[in-house]
Amino acid sequence: MIGLVLPTIATWVYFVLAADDPEGVQRAIGLATKFAQFVFPIIWVRFALKERIQLPPARFSGVPLGLLFAVAIALSGWTIFEQFLRDSSTFAAAIQPIREKVAGFGLDSPEKYVALGVFYSLAHSLLEEYYWRWFVFGQLLRVLPIWLAISVSAVGFAAHHVIILATFFGWASWQTVLFSVAIAAGGGFWAWLYQRTGSLVGCWLSHLVIDAGIFAIGYHLLRTMWT
Repeated sequence: MIGLVLPTIATWVYFVLAADDPEGVQRAIGLATKFAQFVFPIIWVRFALKERIQLPPARFSGVPLGLLFAVAIALSGWTIFEQFLRDSSTFAAAIQPIREKVAGFGLDSPEKYVALGVFYSLAHSLLEEYYWRWFVFGQLLRVLPIWLAISVSAVGFAAHHVIILATFFGWASWQTVLFSVAIAAGGGFWAWLYQRTGSLVGCWLSHLVIDAGIFAIGYHLLRTMWT
């Protein structure tokens, strides 16, 4: 299924192949690949499957469980960062490449970083839920049993994050493995929650909180580069 691997290919293009390109080029490639990713489901459903676009209704039954999951993950992530990651040699070595990548995307002030964090937490998380849960997981459910569909979609969701993590921490580092497993678990939980509630609202708000927590840790790491 093209949709399962498209985000991984897109991430490889803009995050790895374009890494040494000028700032403006990196931004343009990143925007172009994201646009292609999020438009693809509409093209596939409308023209390949010849079906109407029917997004799920907004229901709030999954919100409490989604938020409980998100808060638990965000607090665990911050605790792991404080207790085990902050002073680790692998994490320390990753700080400079992370700062270079942030600079490459033109985030040269805390205000720009916060603005990106707000966009990713509010809008990009919703787009990812539409893409991964409504489209990818929904399509997999047509041909696979539910738990296999959940597992496959979770691995696909984690795959493009693995490229980002490995760029900073290395392919074989325990940080890459730990975070990749955590992302896959999150993707599996959100697929299950979507199937249980028939709505993206709980998944989106849960995703939003976790993204906000990640950007908060990132701000803590990057703040000295703006002083």
